[in-house]
Amino acid sequence: MTRLKARTVPPRIQWQLEQQGLHPLLARIYAARGIQTRNELDYALKHLLSPTLLTHADQAAILLADAIEAAAKILIVADYDCDGATACAVGIRALRALCVDSGAVVDYLVPNRFTYGYGLTPEIVDLAATLTPDLIVTVDNGIASIEGVARANELGIATLITDHHLPADEMPAADCIVNPNQPGCEFPSKSMAGVGVMFYVMLALRAELRERGWFADGGTRREPNLAALLDLVALGTVADVVKLDRNNRILVDQGLRRMREGKLSPGLRAIFRAAGRDPAKATSLDLGFIVGPRLNAAGRLADMSLGIECLISDDEGRALNIAQQLDALNRERKDIESGMQDQALSHLESIDTSHGAGIALFDPLWHQGVVGILASRIKDKQHRPVFVFARGETNDNGAVIKGSGRSIPGLHLRDALDLVSKRAPGLLLRFGGHAMAAGVTILEADFRRFRELFAQIAGELLSPADLTRTLDTDGPLEASYFSLATARLLENEVWGQGFPAPLFEDEFVVESQRILKEKHLKLRLRKGEQRLEAIQFNFSVTPGNTLRAAFRLAINEYQGVQTPQLMIEHIELLK
Repeated sequence: MTRLKARTVPPRIQWQLEQQGLHPLLARIYAARGIQTRNELDYALKHLLSPTLLTHADQAAILLADAIEAAAKILIVADYDCDGATACAVGIRALRALCVDSGAVVDYLVPNRFTYGYGLTPEIVDLAATLTPDLIVTVDNGIASIEGVARANELGIATLITDHHLPADEMPAADCIVNPNQPGCEFPSKSMAGVGVMFYVMLALRAELRERGWFADGGTRREPNLAALLDLVALGTVADVVKLDRNNRILVDQGLRRMREGKLSPGLRAIFRAAGRDPAKATSLDLGFIVGPRLNAAGRLADMSLGIECLISDDEGRALNIAQQLDALNRERKDIESGMQDQALSHLESIDTSHGAGIALFDPLWHQGVVGILASRIKDKQHRPVFVFARGETNDNGAVIKGSGRSIPGLHLRDALDLVSKRAPGLLLRFGGHAMAAGVTILEADFRRFRELFAQIAGELLSPADLTRTLDTDGPLEASYFSLATARLLENEVWGQGFPAPLFEDEFVVESQRILKEKHLKLRLRKGEQRLEAIQFNFSVTPGNTLRAAFRLAINEYQGVQTPQLMIEHIELLK
């Protein structure tokens, strides 16, 4: 069941925002999102939080600067999602620019997720050791890598952990850890993505090298403009679905501005081109739903090295060639996901979800790289926390399966897994993650036990109200705002997790409807004297003569002609 609920708009705040020169519609939308003054929407770089506020960023800068001056070998160990790839690319591009004429060597390693799993494991450290690094720098991982850091220490390899995931009770014994979520760190933005953390470390490093007079010799060492990396920072921040607090919105806004001005890396430009999108019209939705998935497809189905190579290449032709490969991988990912989703829905028929607050699904034929997306799709359909498992390796105790989970508001997924581990010691071989997404590894023989215990714990933690899906809307959209100008106005703002794009609701008369490609519903609606085109992707109900809809205002482009269109997210049938 889904309930539509209009956000509360404080009228005085809305009026104040209008008086400060904000468009009346934006004033209403922003007031409902807690914005108090127009200054909070000033995303100039000067308002970015200082790197000096990020605990140990200064120590990381000293560690890296010493390595550069010593002509050391620096190896970045990356994660295999879009955040990890962009964080790695930011590190590679910044460090290589800062290392000019130093003799230092900067390289990267992104482990195959199916062979090595997640994080800086001892096995990955042994693999890294074959490249003889003096310093390993993790990006978007490492905060839970206690054994991996211990192995690096055994081998005499220094370690710098840059991460944003929540730490466990025990921290790795690394030379330096930079993570806004580590104990004792009072950095005001706890929601930075891994790429944001790495960007901040690079800012601190440049400041440290400046202090050392690194750029003062008048030779080839020129101080790089790190703002040139903001396109990558924006992409990783949006794609990792972290909360867009003001600091993150500044990073995303600045990155989008650079894209629209044509100041983007060759790799990112190539991905836009392969996807048939124009970076001059880039929006946060493009980053989350067009560009991000193409990079993620490499990590899901092949090797994220492909994505990283695209992002660090300065050769336009090579970048486009890789981007086309990424595009093909994304199409393959969609096909695999579609087949898995059909199978998952048949699995659900054998599970009584009306009494189960948490769902766990497993099929031995499912692809390990796509279980996270599938969990997200099932979570959206069922409005239940979901884990989806696929087969991994086999250990001494039998076949291992790896699950990816997605949650709903009201259930902190990592905390739920922690409870599972306490009630059934030894059941979980490994686990970690966030409130809304987590991963877990168990024995295949223990799947039924995990499914029952997860459902039980979810039932204890979630209230009946939590299990009713609530769509927060911005109420009706005034008739005069159903226009291209309004759609463009809304598209150009920064939206994302914790700062959602406007969603409106209203009642309409249905003048006509037809089904496209057997799964999309194309509608012509009427509101008063106004006629509107609308579409709902992957629809589930066919309306009668009238309906209530939750919708976004978007732009439909067909044969070079742009028209406003309602993107329907939910239909409520009216009698």
